[in-house]
Amino acid sequence: MIESQLGIEVVGNLRTSFNIAPMQYGYVVTNTEKDHLQYMTWGLIPHWVRDGVNKGKLINARKEGISASTSFRIPIRRRRCLVLADSYYEWKREGLNESPYRIIQDGASMMMLAGVWDIWEEGTKAIKSFSIITIPSTPELNHISDRCPLVLETQELQDQWLNDLDLDTVLKIMSTRPTKLKPYPISKKVNSPKFNSIELHEERTS
Repeated sequence: MIESQLGIEVVGNLRTSFNIAPMQYGYVVTNTEKDHLQYMTWGLIPHWVRDGVNKGKLINARKEGISASTSFRIPIRRRRCLVLADSYYEWKREGLNESPYRIIQDGASMMMLAGVWDIWEEGTKAIKSFSIITIPSTPELNHISDRCPLVLETQELQDQWLNDLDLDTVLKIMSTRPTKLKPYPISKKVNSPKFNSIELHEERTS
């Protein structure tokens, strides 16, 4: 599935997770190494920080102001990636109550989230990390949250994102809006990373 969609060779068995939390790891394809998957920590560690610690503060990169951001202005120009997922989770907040939803891309078994990455190095140590770009939510998801990931729904957009682009073209791609995202309610077990099984994908009926 991944091989045919991205045109890359997948070697060995992939690690499966149904509940990836910030500071854990996920699969990405970067603009500098388009021919294979990389396993990076979620939550950008800018190359200029001193300690190289993932504090989980940069799991998302808002589209607005990204080109001027201290943490993201270089990655958005030079280090873009596709973050692989079969879906993502979002929470609808009403007062003190939070109701989780699973968001899928209608008609696709794999969605590609636009992201940026960076590499922190000290001596022989190197840590690669990524953030997911977010945009204002789509009409289908507004009742759940006012933000959503930038999902690149077409092969053309995915290929473009990994190409050597000028900033204006990058910003134009970030202005595209996903149209095929479909939410459905799921169990509150997803609130804890301790629960990590296929049952988290089951629709909640009550």
